[in-house]
Amino acid sequence: MKQNPKYNRLTAALFVIYLLLVTWIILFKMQFSLSEFGRFRSINLIPFAGSLIVNGKVRLSEIFENILVFVPVGIYLSMLRSDLSFLKRTALIAGYSLLLETLQYILAVGATDITDLIDNTLGGIIGIGLYAGAGRLIRQKDKLDKILNILAAAGTVCLCVLILILILANL
Repeated sequence: MKQNPKYNRLTAALFVIYLLLVTWIILFKMQFSLSEFGRFRSINLIPFAGSLIVNGKVRLSEIFENILVFVPVGIYLSMLRSDLSFLKRTALIAGYSLLLETLQYILAVGATDITDLIDNTLGGIIGIGLYAGAGRLIRQKDKLDKILNILAAAGTVCLCVLILILILANL
């Protein structure tokens, strides 16, 4: 089934905004200054180890946050490229996450962690699954994409407002 170009453009624009926001949050830690670059570099190649333990307690919230942040990536990718196989979409999500983790290490702006890569990829897979499930409930792709674009636009506006509030609070 051919996709409506109007929804496709809106989806692509929202997806680009979302990817830019995620990249800014992960790499720049919501800062506008480059002064934080080169200050912190670590790497963890043991899944669900060290980085999740703070003060002797496991921080499950970090796992859930990483998963949650990447759910929209799976949904957007499924909306834009439903012609790709599940494996190819998963590989693109894992590749984006790997790129972010690698850049964190290269730029020394955070902890490069295999757990984040796993969690982010799982979030993307959940997004792919949610899109497939929604597609079974709403069988018309145009209608599904319209509903998801409305939700995505509302979510993007809310995220931008939240970021603006956080920026203004730190001035």
